[in-house]
Amino acid sequence: MEANLPRNLGTLCSYYTSIAEVCRKLAINRQQFNKYLCGQSRPSRHNMRRICDFFGVTESEILLEPDRFEEIVGLRRRPVTDERLKQPLLHLENLYAASGNLSRYEGFYFRYFYSFGHSGRIIKSLCVISEQDGKHYWKNVERIRQGDGDTPATINKYVGVVFLIADRIFIIEYETLLTKTITQVTLYPSYRSRVDRLVGIQTGGPIRRGRKPGASRVLLEYLGRNVNIRKALGQCGLFDANDTRLPADVEEMIRNDIPEGRFVLEVDET
Repeated sequence: MEANLPRNLGTLCSYYTSIAEVCRKLAINRQQFNKYLCGQSRPSRHNMRRICDFFGVTESEILLEPDRFEEIVGLRRRPVTDERLKQPLLHLENLYAASGNLSRYEGFYFRYFYSFGHSGRIIKSLCVISEQDGKHYWKNVERIRQGDGDTPATINKYVGVVFLIADRIFIIEYETLLTKTITQVTLYPSYRSRVDRLVGIQTGGPIRRGRKPGASRVLLEYLGRNVNIRKALGQCGLFDANDTRLPADVEEMIRNDIPEGRFVLEVDET
């Protein structure tokens, strides 16, 4: 069974542009990954789980006889032809048809919220709302660094869709590397002459730590349609609540307290 791993791993990689792309998305050293492909080394338990999660297979499947494994993978990647399986796409089209005009919200934002996976700390990330073929899309990049400034930062990327329905902005995003979490954001629109800040509630959970569902207040701070992305990302990270690098009123706006007389987490318009 172990002898099947290199060939099956090669089959999975064939669905991507290059081995380098796979290594980059998995954050595994190329030289080490080549040893897996050549059968010179077996992935550690941790890396095996990461590889299986990334490709959407189980450990028992990746060790199957290559012919059987190729059959299973081929079936999963076969184009959808059954009309019933297209229903989810029709639901998205219905939401887009009901969506209002989001053009004034296009551009870049800093996003602030209390982290689901790092208790008591605030994530500041960079996100963008963009338009393509009359539909609006979302991209969010988190830059999380643990320890001192010499520690490499972890980059988490999320993509999704944006709707303006019944005077509320809805964002549905998913994490792109492991596809293990979906976040749903509901925001108040801006009633000012120019977009400044958007506040709301988001539901989701941590990517790797416990995966306990949660809800938090969230704030989007509008930056404009053209920004220095490298410089903006350099300002992102994981912050203590009292960090002076955060705007003075941010912590108060995203604090997750439930006042007396209320029974669910809510946010009022600003």
